[in-house]
Amino acid sequence: MAVSNIKATFSCDLKDVWEIVTSLDDYSWRSDLSKITRLNEKQFVEYTKDGFETHFTITCKEEFKRWEFDLENKNIKGHWKGIFSFQDNQTTIDFTENVVAKKLLLKPFVGIYLKKQQATYIEDLKKALEKK
Repeated sequence: MAVSNIKATFSCDLKDVWEIVTSLDDYSWRSDLSKITRLNEKQFVEYTKDGFETHFTITCKEEFKRWEFDLENKNIKGHWKGIFSFQDNQTTIDFTENVVAKKLLLKPFVGIYLKKQQATYIEDLKKALEKK
């Protein structure tokens, strides 16, 4: 199992960060996605620019505090947890992903993959917040 954590702090309102991160309708800020399809209230599918699918099931959503989901695609399976906090006019996000590679050959690379994905996500989020 690979565990990856990333934290970032932004000088903006918690509500703005929450709305961007949890929106399943406006994903235009994400440089890695071509679309998101909602299956129902708890499930959605993200598609990369190459058409690769990852399925998500929301397991916890506490407005402005916590968002969690299980995730799975043909290569990995795991859980993602996002914690949101606000203090001194700054919003901090703390995202942790626990993932298991489904294929033996991928196991050595899962941690590197997660770190890269999280870094891209944070950079995209910074750009989206600058536009607000």
